[in-house]
Amino acid sequence: MGRTHLPGHAYEHVAAELRGAILGGDLVPGTRLPRHADLAQRYGVSEIVIRQAIDELKHAGLVDTRGRGGTWVRERPVVRRVSSRRYQADRGPQTEPRTSFTDDQGIEWSQYRLDKVYRWTEACDRLAGLFGVPVGTRVLERRFVFYSAGVPAQMSRPCLLASDVEGTPVADPDNEPWPGGTINQLRTLGIEVDDITESVGTRMPTPEETSVLRLRPGVPVFTITRLMRAAGRVVEVADPIVIPGDRTVLDYHVPLPPPAS
Repeated sequence: MGRTHLPGHAYEHVAAELRGAILGGDLVPGTRLPRHADLAQRYGVSEIVIRQAIDELKHAGLVDTRGRGGTWVRERPVVRRVSSRRYQADRGPQTEPRTSFTDDQGIEWSQYRLDKVYRWTEACDRLAGLFGVPVGTRVLERRFVFYSAGVPAQMSRPCLLASDVEGTPVADPDNEPWPGGTINQLRTLGIEVDDITESVGTRMPTPEETSVLRLRPGVPVFTITRLMRAAGRVVEVADPIVIPGDRTVLDYHVPLPPPAS
């Protein structure tokens, strides 16, 4: 193949063709790419251009390099679905211990692990605005890392109002993980969650998120801000929930009411 004369950098065209082959299934996960010298000859470019193209594919999370072992099409991790109906698992009935997370992951309770850190703090501007309370209101900040069969799969920062939970079993981290999650926790206090809203965004992870979730270069994350309400009052703010973008499909079910007559 001769040198390309299309606009743009040569490495971008090489990367685009290899990306198309990977995403189109011509290069399946586990396939080793040809040597740099062979790719350079195929595309009529220098090996420097090939290295630039491979670097772009690495940052996109499509290939891995193994030192002198070559470059391989990256194995695609199992995709988990997070449905708009996922919280039904928390509402019960609880015939056996479970949460919306264990249902999403398709795991048994024994395969579920939750790392947690609790602290009492004062609501900042953003947190107070989400709760609809004055800045400085006392809240319980919880930081969770969720593991599925030993693999870190999600981070979250769910906060509760001290006026609702202080001095109760819900404020004791030793009671985690709690079957039914926050919904069941609040139910034990006479607070029935009846509405949940989630705002979803995407971004590149922070260094901490990359380390904790064991993310590879180029993998973005979903960020979710969740508000739980009871009788119109916000009773929990999870901001943010962080989920690896290469392991998750956000699957929403939107029932439509019959048209007005």
